[in-house]
Amino acid sequence: MSLEQEEETQHGLLLGCSDAVPAFIEPNVRFWITTVRQSFIRRFLQWTELLDPTNVFISVESIENSRHLLCTNEDASNPASEDQRIQEAWKRSLATVHADSSNLIPKLFRPAAFLPFMAPTVFLSMMPPKGIKSVILPQVFLYTYMTMFNSINGNRSYTCKPLERSLLMAEAIAASTFLGVVPHFIQIKYGLTNPWIKRLLPVVFLVQASGMNVYMSRNIESIKGIAVMDKEGNVLGHSTIAGTKAVRETAVSRTVLFGTSALIPEIFTYFFKRTQFFLKNPGSLWILKLSCTFLTMGLMVPVSFSVFPQIGQIQCRSHEEKIQPSTEETEIFYHRGV
Repeated sequence: MSLEQEEETQHGLLLGCSDAVPAFIEPNVRFWITTVRQSFIRRFLQWTELLDPTNVFISVESIENSRHLLCTNEDASNPASEDQRIQEAWKRSLATVHADSSNLIPKLFRPAAFLPFMAPTVFLSMMPPKGIKSVILPQVFLYTYMTMFNSINGNRSYTCKPLERSLLMAEAIAASTFLGVVPHFIQIKYGLTNPWIKRLLPVVFLVQASGMNVYMSRNIESIKGIAVMDKEGNVLGHSTIAGTKAVRETAVSRTVLFGTSALIPEIFTYFFKRTQFFLKNPGSLWILKLSCTFLTMGLMVPVSFSVFPQIGQIQCRSHEEKIQPSTEETEIFYHRGV
């Protein structure tokens, strides 16, 4: 099914639930609020299931059936339910439906598609420069996908014109790509000889660019604010403080992800080049580096997504004065996005 056909069914996902309850509360938001106090280990295990590559190919019909079950079955209100059907329904819903908009996430930008797309791109972006094209093209693809993923999976509880969002994404792609190619141009122009500088310089710039990319692609959340909720999921207003915190947390998690995923393969290849096996099989270096990149990112993606809960908490007294009178609770919640 095409993306256009998927989008035509998105409203059906929302309507099916709104018919089941008087005041619609997005099931995914309800799930994340209920599990907000989970430990890092529990969040990590949760994300290993949601990042299953098969979640990219879940059909719309299957998602609609899962959503209907979650909205109509009383046992579904408990995320810890041992009912296998309910557990599978939660997995499908969380992996494919955006918690803010209740819309389907395009297949290529679902969390489960992140590793298969990003691991080979990070590998290519860290290759020694052999020419202008070999430097620019991997960086353009890397930051284009990164920008679109950040924007699509970020918080969507604010209103934004399509042109405004497109310009924001274009600026993020251009700035991140420029920063990403800088260390490679430095190597080409100055011919760096120190092996550690040659390996670490691209890693440092990748870390900076990945964090900056999150800030630029989601900066509008800090300007317009994002929805904040009580523990029942009822929206109390929009907060720029929560928006700034959501973007900052995501940027930190991305820098940890890409910094570790780029650094560890470089360290392994540095020592591998000193072994007898490499001297006899020089072509094995790139196989090792690609495998190491996949393995490292395979571990770090769920770690990165789990560092901070999907639903964050802020003390009510720390919010804007216009929001504080809306509730008597001491803590209010916001959806951070992925």
